[in-house]
Amino acid sequence: MDIWTKDKRSEVMSRIRSKDTKPEKLVRSLLHSMGYRFRINVKNLIGKPDIVLKKYNAIIFVHGCFWHLHKDCKEGRIPGTRTEYWAKKLLKNKERDQRHMQELTDLGWRVLRVWECEIERHTEETMDKIREFLEEQ
Repeated sequence: MDIWTKDKRSEVMSRIRSKDTKPEKLVRSLLHSMGYRFRINVKNLIGKPDIVLKKYNAIIFVHGCFWHLHKDCKEGRIPGTRTEYWAKKLLKNKERDQRHMQELTDLGWRVLRVWECEIERHTEETMDKIREFLEEQ
């Protein structure tokens, strides 16, 4: 059973952003402070990647644990209410993510996925992971 009314739930869900999320802004800020230059939400690439570093032939997706079903996170689970609806929606997101990442790789891009929980809990480790990814060309 949902803890909020239908109207309250609708209001809360309408405030969830699809781009310029806090984790994305944090990663972009840290990348910029480390001297990396990039483009965001590049429309002519498959999946409109969150961060594109053309010089490094690299793409970084910053994924929310809930919306992209992060399997190693407590947030990456299907809710107990309206389970059928959410399962269909979230599994479709996950499949689309995999397809986009594979298609970008096939086009010669190097692709990294960074999870929201990694950024929030292990910022330094995550930035080291990103730095290693970019330097391994």
